[in-house]
Amino acid sequence: MEATVADATIGSPLLWTLFIAFVLAMLALDLGVFHRKAHSVKTREAAIWCGVWVSLALLFGLWVWHKQGTDLAFKFYTGYLIEYALSMDNVFVFLVIFSYFCVPAAYQHRVLFWGILGALVMRLLFILAGAALIRTFHWVLYVFGAFLLYTGIKLVFQKHESVEPEKNPIFRLFRRFVPMTSDYDGQKFVCVRDGRRFATPLLLVLVVVEATDVVFALDSIPAIFGITKDPFVVFTSNIFAIMGLRSLYFLLSGVMDRFHYLKVGLGLVLAFIGVKMLIEWLWKIPIGLSLAIIALILGGSVVASLLRPREPKPPLPPPTGHFPDPERSLSTEAR
Repeated sequence: MEATVADATIGSPLLWTLFIAFVLAMLALDLGVFHRKAHSVKTREAAIWCGVWVSLALLFGLWVWHKQGTDLAFKFYTGYLIEYALSMDNVFVFLVIFSYFCVPAAYQHRVLFWGILGALVMRLLFILAGAALIRTFHWVLYVFGAFLLYTGIKLVFQKHESVEPEKNPIFRLFRRFVPMTSDYDGQKFVCVRDGRRFATPLLLVLVVVEATDVVFALDSIPAIFGITKDPFVVFTSNIFAIMGLRSLYFLLSGVMDRFHYLKVGLGLVLAFIGVKMLIEWLWKIPIGLSLAIIALILGGSVVASLLRPREPKPPLPPPTGHFPDPERSLSTEAR
């Protein structure tokens, strides 16, 4: 029988506790052992960690397969694939943010680490709220579907996108109300000078990254609810993907410009899921077929990008370690 919010047995309180404890333990191991000292993450290290997180997600899916059967396992894998693909779009935005704020490479992992930790809490709250809404008001699914269809069509036909961190309202509020130094103080978020506490620019970068994740969650979480209504499967597929986002950033940040059709592929995926949710009352598309269609769209967008490369654009300037003037404006075309 299809798992629903009401009858899902996979998400027992014990499993929720064990999974969250596992994620926190991995984060502690990451920051306390492997990244105890700030350093620039190289491609080899990023590739190893990407492999670790993808392998853990695949193993978890096999466990779901063993405990709950093929249908729910396919739903986990489909949700994971969607979230992981959407995470690739985050990579470019993070690259722009780090470049604008001139964050040295050695401190970028620390920002992403705490950003992921904040994202874990926010995604949990969003997912529980979404599940409660769907359980109480089933028609919310059709609202999610319409929103995803609109977002998908917008992504497909959107030619250019400006990423302007200085226009973010969070940026403006922070600069207005929080005392802040004009330069970085190592990897500290807060420092003490002349007996007063000041935020460093690194804390502002973290706040902007967290605000950006909220925007991305508005797309990704409704998309996974279009695959399964089991909140535990939604949460685990979401978290496995974003836990690998840091490594994915360091692995792909230098080559993201090559995948210029990926945004079109992501738009088509979101539109497909939106249609799937809107026609659920008429025809439930089998999860195996959904997974195949999504994989085909994403794979096709990557292949098309490689077969039809476009003219390379000037790279973003490397971080200098000097925080930009607050009046500076940067408008960078998303690639």
